[in-house]
Amino acid sequence: MKIRDTHEESDTWYRFGLEKLKAGEVDAALRCFECALQLDPTFSEAVLKRDEVLLESGMVSKLPKRCYPCEDPSKRITELEKPEDATAPTSFSSPLNPRLKKAEKVLRYLLNNKQFKDKIAHIEKIPPHEPLYGDVSPPLPEPLTVYLRQQNIRLYTHQCDAIQRIREGEHIILTTPTASGKTLAFNIPIFEMLLKHPRATALYIYPIKALANDQYKTLKEFEQATRIVVSASRYDGDTPGDERGRIRCSSKIILTNPYMLHYMLGSHDKWASFFTHLKCIVIDEAHTYRGVFGSNVALIVRRLRRICALYGAKPQFILSSATIANPEEFAEKLIGHPVVHISRDGSPRGSKFFVLYNPENETAKGDTVTLSTHNETAKILTACVTMEVQTLCFTRSRQLVELIALWTREALQDDYPRLALRVKSYRGGYLPEDRLQIEQEIKDGDLLGIVSTNALELGIDIGSLDCVILSGYPGTMMSTWQQAGRAGRRATESVAIMVAFSNPLEQHFIRHPEDFFTRPHENAVLDLENKYIRANHLLCAAQEIALDVHHDNQFFEGNLEEVLEELNAQGDLASTESGWVYADGETRIHGAIKLNAISSDSFRLMYGNRLLERLDFTQAFREAHPGAVFLHNSQPHLVEDFDLKNMIIKIRQEDVDYYTKAVKGVNLSVIHPGSQAQLNSIDLCTGTVRISETYTCYRIIRHEKVIGEEPLDLPPLQFETKATWFTIPFSVPEMGLTSVEEFEKGLRGLENVIPTVLPYFILCDAHDVSVHAEYQAAVTGKPTVFIYDNYEGGIGLSEKVAELLCEILTMSYRLIKDCRCETGCPACIYTNSYTDESEVDKNATLVLLTRLNDALKQADMIS
Repeated sequence: MKIRDTHEESDTWYRFGLEKLKAGEVDAALRCFECALQLDPTFSEAVLKRDEVLLESGMVSKLPKRCYPCEDPSKRITELEKPEDATAPTSFSSPLNPRLKKAEKVLRYLLNNKQFKDKIAHIEKIPPHEPLYGDVSPPLPEPLTVYLRQQNIRLYTHQCDAIQRIREGEHIILTTPTASGKTLAFNIPIFEMLLKHPRATALYIYPIKALANDQYKTLKEFEQATRIVVSASRYDGDTPGDERGRIRCSSKIILTNPYMLHYMLGSHDKWASFFTHLKCIVIDEAHTYRGVFGSNVALIVRRLRRICALYGAKPQFILSSATIANPEEFAEKLIGHPVVHISRDGSPRGSKFFVLYNPENETAKGDTVTLSTHNETAKILTACVTMEVQTLCFTRSRQLVELIALWTREALQDDYPRLALRVKSYRGGYLPEDRLQIEQEIKDGDLLGIVSTNALELGIDIGSLDCVILSGYPGTMMSTWQQAGRAGRRATESVAIMVAFSNPLEQHFIRHPEDFFTRPHENAVLDLENKYIRANHLLCAAQEIALDVHHDNQFFEGNLEEVLEELNAQGDLASTESGWVYADGETRIHGAIKLNAISSDSFRLMYGNRLLERLDFTQAFREAHPGAVFLHNSQPHLVEDFDLKNMIIKIRQEDVDYYTKAVKGVNLSVIHPGSQAQLNSIDLCTGTVRISETYTCYRIIRHEKVIGEEPLDLPPLQFETKATWFTIPFSVPEMGLTSVEEFEKGLRGLENVIPTVLPYFILCDAHDVSVHAEYQAAVTGKPTVFIYDNYEGGIGLSEKVAELLCEILTMSYRLIKDCRCETGCPACIYTNSYTDESEVDKNATLVLLTRLNDALKQADMIS
């Protein structure tokens, strides 16, 4: 990332000040010196000259105690933009100066307000980006050319590249930033194709209904403006039954989602005409199709391709995605075709100031009541609304959306009652018409403060915003930049503020902003080899069209014949003259398949007669076991009945002053070793393992102290999954440790820190992967660390670890090393809820990581 030289600019302001001083313009000189110090707080000449002028002019009371929120020069704060009129710099003493740009107004308010300024850890200026325009050759058809001219639209280079590639029939993935015009990049060539081929059709797939609804409006407006009739229609669970037949027959563009597409394939004969003429399939927000959900969607796409082939169609795929680290690899796995990657962005971008804000600043004395991350978020949002800066605030849960919106309105009510009316919440669960109204109010500028879950992270058009607040790190760099990109969408200057939680990764970013701002995006992972997911979709495919091994190998890669024989042995498939068919022809298998889970088995969590939510086995055993304190809507409830046979958990609300943590033991065995490699003296392997997790007891904790422990009598959870494991080829004396016990405490530290770090490299949640370490593993005979997927059959996460092991261990070391604690704390090695403080050792964990990193670096040098 290119950052301007702040020292050079501070020198310029300092020279301006000297010139103003010579001319006798004392106030102007002081403002120039202050500007220099804003850019470089360590600029000693500017400090001395400013203080000298203040003393000589008798303004001793104006001598500042600190010239900038960060006196420590190691906390690098990049430049604030110079005022356009360099000879008359804006006064720093007036943060609400109406002449200031809104972004600068927010920054100056934060930097001058004692409530906020000590908690600003870092400000990064991301430079603007000038537009790059291109041309399309041969020219577009007249209706499209006229439309672009009437709308005063010039196509950016990436749009022209996408149009050209789509015209040539190539499968593409487009990964330019938010608001770069990706939709126009594929709508133009698709409308061109539909104009040339009147019977052709196109399918648009969106991950959520709200996004499909938003894009439907865009398509209808585009259709009306170009007068190219495509009869675009939405087809989802809300589509009335009496309209569905008309849509199938008359619509040339249909917008749907993976859930509905799954069912559409089960009745493909009704779609025969549409599939016969299907030319293009758009998969928007493709990055959302990862993990279990993505693996299911990838197999739905293969079933779709198979049905299209039945009707003689070979559709072209167009993927639009946020930026990820492995776009070509990911897209090819998702659709089953090689793709062309288009990423060079030609759209304009204004400057963006990105603020890392830390409520747990060392000077704050750790007052967890006044420094709650959520309270701090509400205070910043309140300040932005007060300044009439349109601000979108992202939070992690639906309940926090409502709470932060409520706190903000309450803070505004007394002094700014009219502004309080311009603050609203937005989340899933609202009626579609209410969401549409809020989206329009945002777009029209009627709302000043909007609090949302990540529902507004995707490409719903809400216009241009001035500021975005992230209440906590969103979990991935991809989501971070998606959310931050919601501000400054029209090449305007904008601000993004991340309010950090006290967890290890976020505090690491606070201490090392360079890791935050220079880190590449994560790898998106999905797995086509999970035998349980694969079997589900093969059963669906067999019910749609009889399976033929020789023909269908092109869609379902791998050992297809072996899997079909296995399903036949289980009684799920039957062999006929036409091929393999679903054995129970009277039952529709599609309804039994869950796209966001591997198994359809789940516990029902009941409050009285009301179903609150569903939990899978692991969630139920971990969070809602007998005697557990279960939080629902942030309210404590006690589990009063755990019916394992009928899979029903009953809870009652109870105001308790403690919480519970389940303790589990893990038994791991390797059943199918896979690939192996040797990195210096470290053996690195992947393969299939069998896991047996037993929840033996739960701890009762009050004020972070264990006050009791109760036994649990639950059956072990057993499953096969994919794993990566590596050996630690160093003895206790070689590492300078005192005993095997100390070595094992270091291993427990690795079990805790690695899952915390993984989401920094792979698009996953910390609960998606587990780490299990053994001092003397049966499979290796050495100290060994196993990293396995927490999903039956695996979803490809642990295998990605093998490629990134060196980076993961290096990050783990830095995270623990930089923590200010002496012996370990919840911000570094006590992050695993199953680990007691007596079971881990910070120093031993650092020793292990040091030796491992040294060995891996030597291996890299040798290779």
